[in-house]
Amino acid sequence: MSFLLSLFRPLAYISLPVILARTISSSSPTGQYYVRRGLYIGCMTAIATWGIVVAATMSVAGHRYDVNWVIARAFYALAGNVLGISVEVEGEEHLLTKPGVILSNHQSMLDVLFVGKLMPKRTSIMAKKSLQYTPLGPFMLMSGAVFIDRGNNARAVRSLDAAGQLMKARKISLWMYPEGTRNLSQEPDMLPFKKGAFHLAVQSGIPIVPIVTENYWRIYREGVFGRGLIKVREGMTVDDVPELTKRVRDLMMSALRDLSVKVTELELSASSERRITAAGVSHATHVRDVEGEIHENEEDGLRQENLNSRSETLQGSAEPSNASTSITSTQQVPTEGVTEPDQDAGLFSAPDVNVSNAEDNGTALDTRRRTDSSVSLASSSNGTGTETEEDEGMVIVGRPT
Repeated sequence: MSFLLSLFRPLAYISLPVILARTISSSSPTGQYYVRRGLYIGCMTAIATWGIVVAATMSVAGHRYDVNWVIARAFYALAGNVLGISVEVEGEEHLLTKPGVILSNHQSMLDVLFVGKLMPKRTSIMAKKSLQYTPLGPFMLMSGAVFIDRGNNARAVRSLDAAGQLMKARKISLWMYPEGTRNLSQEPDMLPFKKGAFHLAVQSGIPIVPIVTENYWRIYREGVFGRGLIKVREGMTVDDVPELTKRVRDLMMSALRDLSVKVTELELSASSERRITAAGVSHATHVRDVEGEIHENEEDGLRQENLNSRSETLQGSAEPSNASTSITSTQQVPTEGVTEPDQDAGLFSAPDVNVSNAEDNGTALDTRRRTDSSVSLASSSNGTGTETEEDEGMVIVGRPT
């Protein structure tokens, strides 16, 4: 019996604070706020104590810049389950950029929980120099934290230069809060950014990776500490392209004007007039080219029409030529001086021609042939093909050779 009591007595002592905390938490929102706040700080204390051992071990093993990743993941696993708060990340692949200057908005101490979810490997934290002398100081030193003396601008610049060289040499990223302090309000807002992070990025040629945590006023503020889902967006999305394009162009345009030789208003006016004149000449040349093409097309059309007309005329004149040839082939020779055939003999008799007058007769015969050709053409024009009165006493012969 005494053995059982020795077992249950420690459990009773442990469970008593838990029961008391739950009773207070359920009594009022204010009680819930303080109880949950106490649990959150208790988780941080437990992980920080364990983290000193982890940091010392990993630093000796040569993994100094992975300490923050191990501690952050452990804290998120513990505190997230105890408090019932989860984080949804959009664009987590952007954290793979090495090295990179990671910039995040800063709202309250609850941001440590979100850092626990987001912290990538080989990443250090930039912190103000005063934290170096707190209980967290040894742990931060072993995890490779970069301390900045905000009260001394020269020292701060030297610290940033050293941090940039270290980041490029070791391929590590640096987590920074550009606002410089916490800012939590009901309306989503951010404080003006400090310039240190941007000097570091520009001078070292290291890309900036922005991280935005949604306004969690509804879950955590003074007197309220609830449960829920917090959304975080890393980098940029496709929706940011138009604004990014305009911003980059404006920066490049400003640099172009700054680098280039300044031009007076008179020179600008003369240049504008030359451009306008050149544009007018180009337009007039284009118009002339178009009009020339139209004129050439019209001439080509007229040439084609003339060719077609000539072709039709030649075709029409070919038919009368054929008719004339046919008519000529049917010319008739008068029978004057030619005797009728001898019916009894059945043969033609030789013509009775005076030899002495042969030459005159040949000339007269040619004249009669031309006359008879005209008569034959007139007779064939009736289109009937029958013999007319002029045909009487004529003998049809073939084409003279």
